[in-house]
Amino acid sequence: MKYVILCLIALAVCIALGALVTALIGRSLKKRDRRLARPAAVLMTVVFALAIACAAMFGYLEIYYHADGEAAAALESGDGVIVSHEGRVWAFDGPGTRAALVFYPGAKVEAEAYAPLLRELAENGVDCFLAEMPFRMAIFGSGAAGDIIAAHDYEDWYVGGHSMGGMTAAGYAAGHPDEVAGVIMLAAYSTEKLDDGLELFSVYGTEDGCLERAVYEENRSNWPRNSHVAESVIPGANHAQFGSYGAQSGDGEPEITAEEQRRMTADQIARFILAG
Repeated sequence: MKYVILCLIALAVCIALGALVTALIGRSLKKRDRRLARPAAVLMTVVFALAIACAAMFGYLEIYYHADGEAAAALESGDGVIVSHEGRVWAFDGPGTRAALVFYPGAKVEAEAYAPLLRELAENGVDCFLAEMPFRMAIFGSGAAGDIIAAHDYEDWYVGGHSMGGMTAAGYAAGHPDEVAGVIMLAAYSTEKLDDGLELFSVYGTEDGCLERAVYEENRSNWPRNSHVAESVIPGANHAQFGSYGAQSGDGEPEITAEEQRRMTADQIARFILAG
């Protein structure tokens, strides 16, 4: 919100400067030429406003949550999981062969921050593909799952993600119900109606300070209507500890460690997917 306010202030300053330029130019020109000053000043104001707005937007997007040291360690192959990176996709190839998950990161979070969770999930039998998003915003890469699914051969595909990433992944599933078996949402909700043939597993923590619970409940009506829908509320878990990027603004204080939260999450997701 603070960045929106700054953009509005910058826009107001540009408009004021444009009006001032118009007045100064108007005074310096003869009466018959003053009509030329207004369009030029207005155009100048618009250009300044757009430039400042673009700069503010890119500045906002470049302030993001970085993956921590634990995440970096999880990007190394070992313990039965082969980790590889090609293009804008990290792959976690474990002992499983039937099911795979395409994972969308949360907004303004470095993709690698989810390596510890996805590595643990791969160890539990579900191979994972972590999609790096343009500007670290899943909404700019909503179709990433399609290319990943087309390039690999698994019997069952799931799409999912954290926060905005989960919402965006659910949107992909809503538009491609024939490509995926189900959706995994971590502290997220679906704003689009999901096909009743899809499976759904929703997970969030009791100490989550970022998930808008009222909006979450409002969008529960978009869940599939079948017996393959489940919800898990992890006691003591918060929003940020699904990833490994430190504390998040507005989040609640966790009552369990990040390792415990990830372990419970990975175990529950694996049981849900592999039981399907």
